[in-house]
Amino acid sequence: MGNGRDKIFNVNESNFLDLALGIFQFQYQHNSVYQTYIDMLKFNPLTIKELHQIPFLPIQFFKTHRVKTTDFAPTHEFQSSGTTQTINSRHFIKDIELYRQSFTKGFELVYGPVQNWCIIGLLPSYLERKNSSLVFMVSELIRMSGHEQSGFYLYEHEKLRNVIKGLEEKRQKTLLIGVTFALLDFANEHSFPLQYTVVMETGGMKGRKEEIVREEVHRVLKNKFQAEVIHSEYGMTELFSQAYSKGNGIFYCPPWMKIFVRDEEDPLEVQSSDFRVQNSVESESRLTTHDPRISKRGVINIIDLANVYSCSFIATDDAGKLYDDGSFEVIGRLDNSDMRGCNLMTI
Repeated sequence: MGNGRDKIFNVNESNFLDLALGIFQFQYQHNSVYQTYIDMLKFNPLTIKELHQIPFLPIQFFKTHRVKTTDFAPTHEFQSSGTTQTINSRHFIKDIELYRQSFTKGFELVYGPVQNWCIIGLLPSYLERKNSSLVFMVSELIRMSGHEQSGFYLYEHEKLRNVIKGLEEKRQKTLLIGVTFALLDFANEHSFPLQYTVVMETGGMKGRKEEIVREEVHRVLKNKFQAEVIHSEYGMTELFSQAYSKGNGIFYCPPWMKIFVRDEEDPLEVQSSDFRVQNSVESESRLTTHDPRISKRGVINIIDLANVYSCSFIATDDAGKLYDDGSFEVIGRLDNSDMRGCNLMTI
């Protein structure tokens, strides 16, 4: 791909298709796992001209194979969380700067410059293990924020309360990003109004509590913090990019990430919404007021153009709704799929 970062992060309506098809051909030629999968489906890659025609690699391959495009010695290896009964996904990293650019640009498209924020991470279970892509992302956002009180807070709930109250008094824009069980634990111990702090859940109960639906999680957190909305992040070990929700569980992607849905009974039947790439990140008003018309419903497939040295075309195990403007909801997981720490709550 050469120096393809500029192309990836400057993708627009007119060149998304060409860039995606170029990455598809590159990955077919240089990713043996993806090539074998496509050949077994008896697809001719030269006949693929549209996005929905591209074969999406089942995400389970990241548990059983080394999904790498080109031959390289990884600089990093991210692993999904799991239990002793599950096999963790592994994402082998050739270019960590590509990941850093992706999550930084994706965050700033929605929330503005990282330097304007105090970033507080409440990710206890993730900090207790190595190779978490979520911890890497949040730790880098903490570093880039440059705020003296940015940082991770493990089980220091009293200290965290005092820090957030102090930031609120200073009217400092603050992001409290945490896994679901940790946010609920903190909220149940310390209930106080938040005006300048964004609460963002990343999903994940890790068996610590009974699984509950996102609407209930958000209801509890809104009540405890007297907040109008709770934000959410949608990402996974196997991806380089994230989608964000500014409320109501409606996610928007950065321009280099695109959502499709497939038929659960016929996984090769793939559909997209009618939106164009330029609409994937919208203004704050559109993010918080949403047209409820459903375009498609099925199992989520993702194009992540930043995933160039892994696989950019992934068939997930998440069921979802895809709306006409390209936004989406996650409404559960397929039966018999492994539960992962970053997954969103099952409905």
